[in-house]
Amino acid sequence: MDILFVLLNVLIMLALIGILFYMQKKHVSFSKRVLTGLVLGILLGTFLQMAYQPESAVVSTTTDWFNIVGRGYVSLLMMIVIPLIMVSIIQSIINLDKSSDLGKMSAWIIGILVATAMAAALVGIAAASVFNLDAGQIQAGQAESDRGIALEERLGTVEDLTIPQQILSFIPSNPFLDMTGARATSTIAIVIFSIIVGVAVLGVRRKQEEQAQVFINWMNAIYAIVMRIVTLILRLTPYGILALMANTVASTNVGGILELGKFVGASYVALLAMFIIHLIVIGLFGLNPLTFLRKVLPVLGFAFTSRSSAGTIPLNIQTQKNSLGVDQGSANMSASFGATIGQNGCAGIYPAMLAVMIAPSQGIDPFTPMFIAQLVLIVGITSFGIAGVGGGATFAALIVLSSMGLPVALAGLLISVEPLIDMGRTALNVNGAMLSGTLTSKIMKKLNIKTFNDTGTIEKEVTI
Repeated sequence: MDILFVLLNVLIMLALIGILFYMQKKHVSFSKRVLTGLVLGILLGTFLQMAYQPESAVVSTTTDWFNIVGRGYVSLLMMIVIPLIMVSIIQSIINLDKSSDLGKMSAWIIGILVATAMAAALVGIAAASVFNLDAGQIQAGQAESDRGIALEERLGTVEDLTIPQQILSFIPSNPFLDMTGARATSTIAIVIFSIIVGVAVLGVRRKQEEQAQVFINWMNAIYAIVMRIVTLILRLTPYGILALMANTVASTNVGGILELGKFVGASYVALLAMFIIHLIVIGLFGLNPLTFLRKVLPVLGFAFTSRSSAGTIPLNIQTQKNSLGVDQGSANMSASFGATIGQNGCAGIYPAMLAVMIAPSQGIDPFTPMFIAQLVLIVGITSFGIAGVGGGATFAALIVLSSMGLPVALAGLLISVEPLIDMGRTALNVNGAMLSGTLTSKIMKKLNIKTFNDTGTIEKEVTI
């Protein structure tokens, strides 16, 4: 009987995929198809929640089949991330008008990412205060206790690294290893390696122009091929979001959400507040916040469902260049750096909220100026090198809590609502990356204002 139910669920999924495919054939806009996939995924996941138990064999088997579409799509994106970062950054550098622009561009992007992460920490502290969050109010079950023990064990591998050692880990001693994504800092390492290659090409071009031109022509051809692969993969976005959202809703622990509803609510209020701050900053730079929001929504929708900042890099770059009018160099670097540096949700809001929640259990007043200043500073420093996939927030929390002298085991109390909160955190991370690229391009006077204001550019390169 269970097999019949699973078959029925798969047939429903195929029918919904058919609807999205029909919309594509009718040239319905990309953003509308993404939104439709999101809504259909929520409806399908809700149906599975109501028809079966989330822990049932039917739901487990069904989501396994759905993962062929959902996680398969994410895997395709992850496949192209490293090649895209490498060729994009190298190609951006070798096409720079001035080599000095590279340093300015990198400084502005990283500065904006870290500054907004520190601002996000303040927002997280404010949310914890307004909602009066206290870790002592949360009851720990077996799963939470086990998670706490696992976090303490993981802390042993984290706290052995000093901040200088963590910075040292960014340097690519073996770029071929980093191309496999073996380390939490692999993305930054590849960025650094690509920058070194690009700068080297500029040096060769000044002294051996003919040899440099051979490499530049070769790199331009590789870049064109990689971007075509990205376009082909991005066409699958509505289908991937449909499957990912259906799986997330179907397997969500509703009981856990109700029990920890106060923390979930506080988290999303903080995330929404930081989104609004992003839009205000956009407005302060003379750009239309609503135009920005409309154009980044498809990217945020995928980030929300996939919970992967790194997996969102291809769509992030495409949208910045083709919809927001960001210059190629700023788009490539902000998307790449933003996947691991200054993540507003995972490295900013989340660790700050946990620190404020946990501090009273240790007899510490978390609202003294000294505690707040120390927390915000630590968040800024430790916001480098957070893994750009689901679970990066846990790594950030481990570093921040241990640096503040707070127990990390209490963070395990939130295991049942982690996936739900991580969806919003990832969307905010990606929005911060796009904000940094847009502002940097505007500051360096390279932003194409006509493209930014053109509401017809959302589709370009994704539907061809």
